[in-house]
Amino acid sequence: MSEQLARYESEDKVGIVTMNRPAKLNAINGDMKTALVSAFQQADDDPATSVVILRGAGRSFCVGYDIGRMDDPARASWRHDPVRWHAHLRESVRFELVPWDLRKPVIAQVQGHALGGGCQLAMTCDFTIAAEGALFGEPEIRFSNVGPAIVMPWFIGLKKARELLFFGDTIDAATALDLGMVNRVVAADQLTEATMQFARRLTLVSPEALYCAKLAINRGVEAAGFRNAVNVGLDVAAPLYATKTEAGQQFKDIAAADGLAAALKWRGDQFRE
Repeated sequence: MSEQLARYESEDKVGIVTMNRPAKLNAINGDMKTALVSAFQQADDDPATSVVILRGAGRSFCVGYDIGRMDDPARASWRHDPVRWHAHLRESVRFELVPWDLRKPVIAQVQGHALGGGCQLAMTCDFTIAAEGALFGEPEIRFSNVGPAIVMPWFIGLKKARELLFFGDTIDAATALDLGMVNRVVAADQLTEATMQFARRLTLVSPEALYCAKLAINRGVEAAGFRNAVNVGLDVAAPLYATKTEAGQQFKDIAAADGLAAALKWRGDQFRE
């Protein structure tokens, strides 16, 4: 099953990793995390490529973590256990930082939605090419969760990151471009070719130079506190996942009674201007 949830292929010195759960808008579950990490490892180890594209099959890049099974019995025994939540979220943080830790530069090819963990994945890629109409955001706070990898302030600055993270609002591709969250915005029907063209241009640079440039930039940001800040964010946010809040409980009750879509609509309607 896990092999089908992420694919790896290569074309013209470019490795292509595809999240392959289109019916669920590439929502991330445990099997998909395992498959995607494996595909990334294949991409990084492939001597025939020097650049990697991360994309999502279907109409969306990735809507984040799969919260459709909030009544999962596997979690029932530790739903209010902050230590278990910390261990679980630590693995999610490691997963979201895989593009950052790859030796090769990674280009996110984003269409549709890049939300929650999907938005965080796109940000930890070295570049992002977005289709017109793509939406970015981290709505987790609306059902009393945060993160777990709070990286947005490092990419767009404190003021705007606070606004987006505190309200859980989404932004369109043009706004994401203005904020520096993405590198290019292209017509939806040109997204695949534009991303491949960007990647092919990168392959003209020697793999050794790309590796050293990426490592130097990342190490500089880490020296400034990036990775430590991510870990601090995890430590602070993990207990929240184990905390029973009024809004969070109402969200769960509506989801249990009427389905996740109804709960998302109920909460989203409250934030409409």
